[in-house]
Amino acid sequence: MRAIRVATFGGPEVLQVKTDVTIPQPADNEVLVNIKAAGVNPVETYIRAGVYKRLPPLPFTPGSDGAGVVDKVGSKVKRFKPGDRVFLCQTVSGSYAEYGTVNECYTHPLTAALDFKQGAALGVPYFTAYRALCIKAKIQSGHSLLIHGASGSVGIACIQLARSRGLTVYGTAGSQDGLDLIKKLGVHHAFNHREEGYEKRIMETSKDKGVDCIVEMLSNVNLQKDLDMVSVNGTIVVIGSRGNVEISPRSIMAKEANILGVMLWNSSEEEMQETVREVVKGTESGELVPVIGKEYTLEEASQAHFDIVNTKSSTGRLVLIP
Repeated sequence: MRAIRVATFGGPEVLQVKTDVTIPQPADNEVLVNIKAAGVNPVETYIRAGVYKRLPPLPFTPGSDGAGVVDKVGSKVKRFKPGDRVFLCQTVSGSYAEYGTVNECYTHPLTAALDFKQGAALGVPYFTAYRALCIKAKIQSGHSLLIHGASGSVGIACIQLARSRGLTVYGTAGSQDGLDLIKKLGVHHAFNHREEGYEKRIMETSKDKGVDCIVEMLSNVNLQKDLDMVSVNGTIVVIGSRGNVEISPRSIMAKEANILGVMLWNSSEEEMQETVREVVKGTESGELVPVIGKEYTLEEASQAHFDIVNTKSSTGRLVLIP
């Protein structure tokens, strides 16, 4: 099969297409999937660079998310059969490939309403958004939510989850295209976070109360701003960070604010079951519909890795088409 292989940790150029990679075979509790689309996540750039806490042995095929058709199942697999449309989260062999093995528990049915590219956008983004909002922050109808970086794949998932649960949604993006997208998705109040004074406009819109909950994608840049904008007794949920940040503890004290970190892989079995159940239900009801920003061939994987960490404003999910 064709697959991306990484022989040494480094920059995007270490993502090399190989055409003679052996198709992996599923273990007893695994599913072999013919992958039609693979999601690109920021964490995969950290792993590729060798700067992530947990690193795979070299050489390896990157990728966690994907969607495709079941090709073969292990002897103990009960929920799937060849021909089933599925989406994946946390593959065993890597999703930047034409075929990949996945534990049955990380394989999920893909509704006919979504194509494979949208299926590849579900796993990490929507599971992370659900964990952040519903499990950690415990959002409630009538509350206000600011998504600081709403036009990316996790931000879009947060918009749709929040709208489906009756929240007033504030969102920021860094370009007109991003702003147009989040408005189309139902954000009530949209702001360009590259414009001077946008924080003041958010506070004015909230009548100086601040927002009940903030989802933060780039906390090394925005965390102090979030503390200034969150309401008293409000919650800031940190999903992403690319470095350190200096904040004033007095801001936390004055607001009696909660700052929560989110890491999807810390989910308990019960939490993950709830997450999968609710996300799948949302895709079937039509409330959760992933948006694809750009697609790439395997040969363009290095460009995808460059783009996901250097874009000025996201407009949906980046996917690879094996």
